[in-house]
Amino acid sequence: MARVLMPIPERDSDPTEVAVTWQMLTGAGHTVVFATANGDVATSDAIMLTGRGLDPWSAIPGLARLRLFGRVLGANADARAAYDRMQRAPEFRAPLRWSALSADAYDALFLPGGHRARGMRAYLESDELQRLVAAFFAAGKPVAAICHGVLLAARSIDPQTGRSVLFGRRTTSLTWQLERAAWQIGRITRFWDPDYYRTYRETAGEPAGFMSVEAEVTRALARPADYCDVPRDDPLYRRKTDGLARDTTTDETPAFVVRDGRYCSARWPGDVHTLARTFDRVLRGELT
Repeated sequence: MARVLMPIPERDSDPTEVAVTWQMLTGAGHTVVFATANGDVATSDAIMLTGRGLDPWSAIPGLARLRLFGRVLGANADARAAYDRMQRAPEFRAPLRWSALSADAYDALFLPGGHRARGMRAYLESDELQRLVAAFFAAGKPVAAICHGVLLAARSIDPQTGRSVLFGRRTTSLTWQLERAAWQIGRITRFWDPDYYRTYRETAGEPAGFMSVEAEVTRALARPADYCDVPRDDPLYRRKTDGLARDTTTDETPAFVVRDGRYCSARWPGDVHTLARTFDRVLRGELT
């Protein structure tokens, strides 16, 4: 079984992407090793975990527990249960430091995402992590990334070529369609924090979506066609792209996962079960 490294920010990672992946990989017999910037125990984005704070009445005393949009947009019951179990796991309670990591010590790498700028930017902009990601790709080891985790991979530069490690590969990530939809909803339901769903915002003169995850990842690729999204003619297109349906351990129909050799990618928490299952097959050598 594989020893899988999962670096995460010390706060604001997506709880579903971290916990469900941990649960599925360890359940399949793999070992997951966590690491944070300073070796402190991480906390995921509490808003996404509980769903509280995603409704327009969340700031009103006594109404914060009443969830409507929060029930749809936040982690579901299965993800919350996985997160609760993960919090008690010894490996989660004793993370390593990013500075202590070496690709040589692990068999594979998993990069989860999250969107809240407060905590995610330190993760996405870390020189240490970008060098680490490049080392995993250079060694030809399995790598999986989801949501903003793909952005970390896109920013990781191969020192031999001076290009992104994703250059010449096919990938997906959080799509602009999903990012924009969540942002537009959040601007209304979380009006006091309208950019909660945008990690990076466009500046004057930049077109809408220029700083989206999809746009930046696409700019790192060899050609725009290497960025993958659900085909329009997919019979399950609406189910896969509406941002409402999420995959489960028994239902992959809402998911969209892209595999390019030993590199796997996915868009958002609704793909995480399928991504973890695909990555497990890569780790076992069933997919090459």
